[in-house]
Amino acid sequence: MTKYIFITGGVVSSIGKGITAASIGQILKSRGLRVSIQKHDPYLNVDAGTMSPFQHGEAFVTEDGAETDLDLGHYERFIDINLTKDNSVTTGKIYNTVISKERNGDFLGKTVQIIPHITDEIKASIKRLNKPEQPPLDVIIVEIGGTIGDIEGLPFLEAIRQFRNDIGKENVLYIHVSFFPYLKTAREIKSKPTQHSVKELRGIGIQPDLLICRSQSRLTDSVKEKIALFCDIPKEGIIEAEDAVSIYEMPIILEEQGLGNFIIKMLRLPVQKPDLKEWREMVHRLYHPEQKAVVAIIAKYVRQKDAYLSVNEALIHAGIYHNCQIEIKKIDAELLSKGDLKKVLKGIQGILIPGGFGAKGVEGKVGAIEYARENKIPFMGICLGMQCALIEYARNVLKLSEANSVEFEPNTPHPIFQQLEILKNINGKREMIRLGSHSCHLTKGTLAYKIYQQDQVQERHRHRYVFDNQFLPKFEQAGIIFSGVNLEDNIIEVFEINNHPWFIGMQYHPEFKSRPNRPHPMFVSFLEAVMRKC
Repeated sequence: MTKYIFITGGVVSSIGKGITAASIGQILKSRGLRVSIQKHDPYLNVDAGTMSPFQHGEAFVTEDGAETDLDLGHYERFIDINLTKDNSVTTGKIYNTVISKERNGDFLGKTVQIIPHITDEIKASIKRLNKPEQPPLDVIIVEIGGTIGDIEGLPFLEAIRQFRNDIGKENVLYIHVSFFPYLKTAREIKSKPTQHSVKELRGIGIQPDLLICRSQSRLTDSVKEKIALFCDIPKEGIIEAEDAVSIYEMPIILEEQGLGNFIIKMLRLPVQKPDLKEWREMVHRLYHPEQKAVVAIIAKYVRQKDAYLSVNEALIHAGIYHNCQIEIKKIDAELLSKGDLKKVLKGIQGILIPGGFGAKGVEGKVGAIEYARENKIPFMGICLGMQCALIEYARNVLKLSEANSVEFEPNTPHPIFQQLEILKNINGKREMIRLGSHSCHLTKGTLAYKIYQQDQVQERHRHRYVFDNQFLPKFEQAGIIFSGVNLEDNIIEVFEINNHPWFIGMQYHPEFKSRPNRPHPMFVSFLEAVMRKC
């Protein structure tokens, strides 16, 4: 029977519930268990697709085209599986489903209420992770977003409280992640906020079985004893999660404190020795680089540290592969003028422009791309970065001075990029955005083909504009190589430039498929070229 682990957070937000859930997933997977993870976000948005990166960090895209919370990226990177739309649940999604059922008459005239209709739908969304056509999962981990005490999260907490009664105590484990502040004046870590957080949980009817203690330093034995006494948690169930140099060390830190064995015992799972050898070797390479490289990310949302999280991590993954420490310098494209380029980009060995929407900062990106092309600096353009690169080439090489995308200038005489026609995406909905996994056919003899070593690849997309193929002959005559194309819809996916150390743009997002122990080949190749500049 499938076992369930529910993870809640207390005291403050952003304390690492997502990393904790992902780390537990890796710990259990290292024991040969089949694991999946689900995120429950209490906001009313149906998904993260319309949310500003300033508000919520990046929107992570799954294989089946779901735009989700960035924590799903952590889940995929740590347990190395592809998640789906079913792994992301929001209040908006739950209410949307229940209201649709009510409009269809599914409740047969009953009054629709939070309990049982909303809570039942939440529980159904959890069970939905077990697919009829596949063997049952051994463990499903569910992270409840937000902080205990938030009114938005109450239906989710009520649903997981009911879950233990529905399927039996031995099949459910509650884990609470809580923050322990350090008071400089008193020179001690305070446990009172956590005591109140656990009290709030118990008032809802949930008694945590295990406590993950987030802090900036080690907990004393007296603090642990106090927590065990007042929170009614066995001392072996009090696990420290002190700040680490890298998030990828967390599975090792938690495993070494006996977290895996505690979970196995509590859920009566088959006992098996963990195999974290490959993970430990990966972390060792991360901590012992032999070289250093500086890569600039030129973008719009650089003030939000999580806006380009998957890109940051993909660069780190490539660095692990090459035993190279990556210093990422984030540059605000809106503040980048042509006269500043030489000064701002001094010492930069590689330039990366990630995806995005809107005209803000585009001219700064175009200027930086021209600088990278003319000064032979390795360049990677992802989605919008690819579009900006072709706009730059059209203006400065093809001499189409007003070349642009209709997204930025609807009346441009040279619309290099046009809006997608209404198409049917892989979720079956008709939308003006191309989402999820689509195929890309690669041309033999090109750098892209050399990188992938195969004729066709599947990559994830999130874009509304595509290259206008009427300009294709002009670009090819001027030296552009279109090395990747989606044959089904005749959409340009990859282009590259010869006589340059490394200059590639891609319409898709390779960062979403990169893993710390299996980096994406595009990032591996890009960093290899960057390292040659060091």
